[in-house]
Amino acid sequence: MVEAVLRAQDLSRHYRVSRGWLGNIARGHAVVKALNGVSFELQAGRTLAVVGESGCGKSTLARQLTLIEPPTAGALFLGDQDAATATPAQRQQLRQRVQMVFQNPYASLNPRKTIAAALGEPLAINTMLGKAERRERALQMIERVGLRPEHAARYPHMFSGGQRQRVAVARAMMLQPAIVVADEPTSALDVSIQAQVLNLFMDLQDATGTAYVFISHNLSVVEHVAHDVMVMYFGAAVEHGPKAQVLGAPLHPYTQALLGAVPALRAADRHPHRPLVGELPSPLNPPDGCAFHTRCPLVQARCKVEVPLLRDLGGRRLACHVVAG
Repeated sequence: MVEAVLRAQDLSRHYRVSRGWLGNIARGHAVVKALNGVSFELQAGRTLAVVGESGCGKSTLARQLTLIEPPTAGALFLGDQDAATATPAQRQQLRQRVQMVFQNPYASLNPRKTIAAALGEPLAINTMLGKAERRERALQMIERVGLRPEHAARYPHMFSGGQRQRVAVARAMMLQPAIVVADEPTSALDVSIQAQVLNLFMDLQDATGTAYVFISHNLSVVEHVAHDVMVMYFGAAVEHGPKAQVLGAPLHPYTQALLGAVPALRAADRHPHRPLVGELPSPLNPPDGCAFHTRCPLVQARCKVEVPLLRDLGGRRLACHVVAG
């Protein structure tokens, strides 16, 4: 069995927020459970897609995996080392093993640095390589992501959106990370460019064996790149398994509703399940029991009082009283 390069165990991130003021009286504080007990493993050369509505915890998960924020509870193993309990010096070393590609390539690139300088910066910070060798590696990576050598001396504003995202991917790969977290990496791009960037991700994975955590709300994109899919709702995973099972034969009513909301021009291509209705509950006032019960067409009395736990069911993991009960 291939050893996991990343393993999350009951990973949680809670925020203490103010409830505001009512006249001159403070209304106190509340705890928002943006991420609440997420567990999964990721092997080298595999892509895990994390999907769900805005506000379900996808980007919070990305910040945990890239060590931008410490978890409130749980463990996060990169290789055999728990990043949640690592010292600051150990965390600095672990950050080299996991890199991130952000949604907006223009905002994530320094407008005052040439592309060669932007790609060389991770090497300057984390290695002992000289300036000439850093530039040589930057030029090699520029060619690898489908750009030309003369692009090295240009600035981000001189590129198209697709080219800038290629630069962002190149920068993430400069330290040869074991894991790349891609947070909606194609949502800011024209549809005609999205496939090119997705194919670049896949080509680099085939060549390097890098594992991806691919965060997206676009199920068509997920179907193109993922090996496994984890569906999140209200900070927790509700269905997790191989892509063919989760997208081809979804069991959780929330997964079915997401697929029912995917637009299709032809009636034959439309998913038969009912589209999702309603909105996410307020994180300041979460419902009892299953968080999805306020929108679920299959809701039963048990769902309103008891939180369903992820359990193995037919090769996938599912959190639902009705389907898995």
